Amino acid sequence: MSERREFRDLATPEAAREAIASLDLTPEPETVPLEAARGRVLSERVDAAIDVPGFDRASMDGYAVRARDTFGADEAAPAELDLVGAVHAGAAPDVTVAPGSCAEISTGAVMPDGADAVVMVERTEELDAGGAEPAQIAVRTAVAPGDHVMSAGADIAAGTRALGPGRRLTPREIGLLSALGVDAVPVEGRPRVGIVSTGDELVRPGGDLDPSRGEIYDVNSTTIAAGVSEAGGEPALYPHAGDDYAEMERLLRRAADECDLVLSSGSTSASAVDVIYRVIEERGELLLHGVAVKPGKPMLVGRIDRGGGESTSGDGSDEGESMSDGSDRIGESAYVGLPGYPVSALTIFRTFVAPAIREAAGQPEPATATVEGRMGVAERYGEGRLRLMPVGLLDLGVDYARDGGETRPSRPLVYPVDKGSGATTSLVEADGVVAVDPDTEYLDAGELVTVQLFSPDVRPPTLLGVGEDDPALNRLLDRLDNPRYLPVGSREGLRRLRDGVPDVAAVAGPTDRAVESVDLGGWTREWGLAVPDGNPDDVTGIADVVDRDLRFVNRSTDSGLRRSLDDALDEVAADRSSSRADLAGRIDGYERTARAFESPVRAVLSADADVGLGLRETAGRLGCGFVPLGEQAVSVRASPERVDRDAVAALAAALDGIGGSSADGTPSPIDGLAGYSRNRRNEP
Repeated sequence: MSERREFRDLATPEAAREAIASLDLTPEPETVPLEAARGRVLSERVDAAIDVPGFDRASMDGYAVRARDTFGADEAAPAELDLVGAVHAGAAPDVTVAPGSCAEISTGAVMPDGADAVVMVERTEELDAGGAEPAQIAVRTAVAPGDHVMSAGADIAAGTRALGPGRRLTPREIGLLSALGVDAVPVEGRPRVGIVSTGDELVRPGGDLDPSRGEIYDVNSTTIAAGVSEAGGEPALYPHAGDDYAEMERLLRRAADECDLVLSSGSTSASAVDVIYRVIEERGELLLHGVAVKPGKPMLVGRIDRGGGESTSGDGSDEGESMSDGSDRIGESAYVGLPGYPVSALTIFRTFVAPAIREAAGQPEPATATVEGRMGVAERYGEGRLRLMPVGLLDLGVDYARDGGETRPSRPLVYPVDKGSGATTSLVEADGVVAVDPDTEYLDAGELVTVQLFSPDVRPPTLLGVGEDDPALNRLLDRLDNPRYLPVGSREGLRRLRDGVPDVAAVAGPTDRAVESVDLGGWTREWGLAVPDGNPDDVTGIADVVDRDLRFVNRSTDSGLRRSLDDALDEVAADRSSSRADLAGRIDGYERTARAFESPVRAVLSADADVGLGLRETAGRLGCGFVPLGEQAVSVRASPERVDRDAVAALAAALDGIGGSSADGTPSPIDGLAGYSRNRRNEP
């Protein structure tokens, strides 16, 4: 077997295009499958039924630690922590990180109990243990809770509005639906393209998911299949391969026997478990490994010899009779290895692979799909690689300069949409990419940039909203024409409104952030504590959570519910002549936070917690008990410069209907939501 190959000399993007152009993708006559999703239009809203990811996971290789154990650590005075074990992706943790200890952890692995941050392996050192395995790790930097950790629901949380009615399904939307467990449907294409996803943690959409093992739905298979169809190819999905060399070899050779091009996703980086490039070197020819582009550095290009594989049915499944047109193929099949993260995989596919498929299929290049816009915020970048930055667009109708207010020709506002390559919602929250040259380190707010749209028919949102997530707000958005809403929390929503990118921000509860805005209206919702049905622990209020041994799930600090809870803790602390910090430290799980309003309730339902911070409506709908703690106002605030926009006016009109039916008989968005009422501040 060949030696392990590292990313020492990255190929240029031009070299990658030349390598793919050298491959022979000439298709054979084929039959078009009927299963298709691309081009379909949703008739109703799709909400996330699960948290994605369903567990707190490490976002890089390193050591899982208790952040407080690293406070004050630096190069001169490292923190020395006991190594208690290791946690790998796709496996349930079998270690606990106690004070003064740490655990080795792989990217994507489940965070072990006790740990709340990850230290990059580059900032650590294994201490010599006299020839044995290292007993201690020297940590040469301090980290804060949550550093290098993607929390459960950080990508998309249960109850979040995923896609709205009237949304045309492109590969981006299909990718998001795959992450939620929805099956994809292939469409007709010309060159046969085999698709193999790798990784022990993957589960096909529609299968049973076990988040405790770090399992995630296989997004790439269906996402890349949709891209192949859009480019004019015929996708053939093959069974999911784990990280086993023999299984990878079997599936790749089988796909090579039956297809003109084989695409794999994952197992292309230089880590110890990624062995797929060895398969290509031993069973064909590896032309390229690693490209100087972000996202998408781990990319492979090569050829796989045909012959000796297993011929099966044309859809890549194990069942069915042999193919009539593929079992006798000779020669070699083209091969491209895509990165494992969905955003990286789709970006590399669109940039390098789709043009080759279109050429082989005889399909014309798509119509020019670029627009010029102005950066809504400043963006820094200095990694020396071509960056394909996902961005969203907002067409304001008039383009104002920031240095005097003169009117310029209308150009859309451009804002970065980048939760990281592992976040599937980036696929649908972005409209295109901005190619940032390797020598560019800074894009200024207001700077003119060129956006490469994902397709010519991309339709930017008519209204961009940010802020608190809320079930009534989900209903309200359904009544608007093509809105986009980013549930970033009340505090972050106000910050973004202040910075001038969104039209509106939904804000819940009290806030200390003063932002000039126009209150369009809102509602009141009842909040409190979700408990198991029947309230077996007889919880009566927040004092019980402080004083008793009850496992608690909180909301993130950006949430309006979190602010109301903290205010309630202040009141209890004042009665006891204590402090909120003291009471919070006595709550088992105060720092265990969830990203969206349903997540704590679902933790109670699954017996992962005894008490969760939530809404009466959510607790009742999901079958939990509820202990009320108060009412919270939710207001929708608009940027003063945007109140005259048609989309903002339409939202204001919909808000006027809160508390009663509209003139055409449309029910109020709060009808049937337990604990909801018209915000009395907005009464005439």
